[in-house]
Amino acid sequence: METLTLLWGTVILRPYVFVFLACYLTIAILNMGVVRSVVFTVLAYLVAFLSEYSSTRNGFPFGHYSYIESTRDQELWISNVPFMDSLSFSFLIYVSYTLSLLLWAPLIKKGLDIRLGDIQPLKHSVRVIVSASILCMLLDVVIDPAAFLGDRWFLGKIYFYREEGEYFHIPLTNFAGWVFVAGVALSLFALLDRWLDSKTPFYPRYQLPAQALLGPGIYFGVLIFNLAVTFYIGEMLLGILGTLISLGIFTLVLLRVMRATNLGGK
Repeated sequence: METLTLLWGTVILRPYVFVFLACYLTIAILNMGVVRSVVFTVLAYLVAFLSEYSSTRNGFPFGHYSYIESTRDQELWISNVPFMDSLSFSFLIYVSYTLSLLLWAPLIKKGLDIRLGDIQPLKHSVRVIVSASILCMLLDVVIDPAAFLGDRWFLGKIYFYREEGEYFHIPLTNFAGWVFVAGVALSLFALLDRWLDSKTPFYPRYQLPAQALLGPGIYFGVLIFNLAVTFYIGEMLLGILGTLISLGIFTLVLLRVMRATNLGGK
């Protein structure tokens, strides 16, 4: 009963995270079905939790940091790590993966209706996984500095590094850690997904208009949310750098969509 109470407290304390999580689950189920969505979520959570558990003890892979346990009686914690923090990796990795697919996969465009072509040969390729891992890390370049200053907005002060980092208090090892975690999670999922394909292949019954843009849309939604927070707390230089990173990624997406195969129509 206490666990359920703390889980509900997690929702109340971080409602914006659950909005992103709900959007992610909806998109993931549309793209790959319920079973694979659950597998991906659990797998990404476990990889992230083990990485955080390790980092808070020996510094690998994010650098040595600690969570401040001021919310232990308000939200669910697993050992010394807030449950929601590790769970957030699942949707951040997935939307980065969908953005990577958008950049590499064949696209079919009919007016504003943009869909992925045949992704089967490409969906677990090295280039897609590496690109997704880098895109996930770039998300964190915007997210983590704002989160570190959580005492200046409604997040609250939730963690600190043993030594001050090189990028707005965040050590560069943290960003390397995000590439590592995303790469491991996506690689392990690729193995499981191939096995699932051999047993129960998934064929989507229908696609929403512009379905290929839904995951990337959440990716940019996360960026916009964190940039808004960054400017709100007055970190202008950090906000400008984050905006430039976001615009660079958006430009890549825009160019890719403009070059997609157009079948005509509106």
